[in-house]
Amino acid sequence: MNTRTDAGSYGAVAIGLHWLLAIALVGAFSVGVYMHDLPFSPQRLRLFNWHKWAGITILALSVLRLLWRVTHRPPPLAPAVLNAMPPWQRHAHYATHALLYGLFLGVPLAGWAYSSAAGFPVVWFGVLPLPDWVAVDKALATDVLKPLHQTLAFALAALALLHVAAALKHQWIDRDGLFWRIWPQRTPR
Repeated sequence: MNTRTDAGSYGAVAIGLHWLLAIALVGAFSVGVYMHDLPFSPQRLRLFNWHKWAGITILALSVLRLLWRVTHRPPPLAPAVLNAMPPWQRHAHYATHALLYGLFLGVPLAGWAYSSAAGFPVVWFGVLPLPDWVAVDKALATDVLKPLHQTLAFALAALALLHVAAALKHQWIDRDGLFWRIWPQRTPR
């Protein structure tokens, strides 16, 4: 697997982690929204377990992605792209990425804390029991951690939509090729 970046584009590892995390986030968010109002049933319990497994997987992928990002600097934006961006867009670009990384970690950690405080341990894929890192406290779970997890999850979804909208703007309006930096084939069709 090629781990080096070509001029202006991300390497295979960064691209793979980007899209794998994107798919996992969409799946976990969709299941989370769907299962929220389901009545108590075996299906709801299965979905909650799957959602927790996905959350821990997202947390692990996020840590891996952050470590990769710290040790492998992203390719710089092309001078033409930078010069065409108003200063507020450059700031939004960097701030959005920083917030996304924070939420990649914050959402699953808040969910894990909620599960621990509610007294429902996380057993990753039904095999690996993970430690409860918050003591059982039903009030904390219900009044603080559950709303925190939900708020962070919706903030992540909104920020991800903003990220997608910006990528599409660069692709279809600015036509500056920025989108292709993170696309697996990396060549426009």
